[in-house]
Amino acid sequence: MCSPDYAGVTGKRAGKRLQWIEDPKMKPDVYAANCPTRQILDRVGDKWAVLILLLLREEPMRFNQLRRTIEGISQKMLSQVLKSLERDGLIKRRAIATVPVTVEYSITQLGLTLAAAVDPLRDWAEQNLKDVLAAQRRYDAQKEEEAA
Repeated sequence: MCSPDYAGVTGKRAGKRLQWIEDPKMKPDVYAANCPTRQILDRVGDKWAVLILLLLREEPMRFNQLRRTIEGISQKMLSQVLKSLERDGLIKRRAIATVPVTVEYSITQLGLTLAAAVDPLRDWAEQNLKDVLAAQRRYDAQKEEEAA
């Protein structure tokens, strides 16, 4: 069971997080609402985070490169996701001394392990896209018939 004191700990309360890490009695429980594993699963469930990790696995990229490559992501959202991924240790931010300053993002070893775990999900989505879309059409048609 996860520590009830963990949920989103930052700042002065960060010591609680270390308690959780160092306490051998504390076992991760993904089904417990306050368990830190939930935050990790949030990354896997976040389409933007997954797309960023998969891109950075190929090569380091700058902010605007990422924004141009990932269609539909806003500048604000990209910035937020990059900060979260950096905080989680999944990517690294490097400022390059140029005028103006250039910032480059790269994937970390930890990020590579998550990207490898996400690969089968991406493959499944690509391989089953037509079947899922067909199921959605059947469902929508059935609901329309029931409503009529």
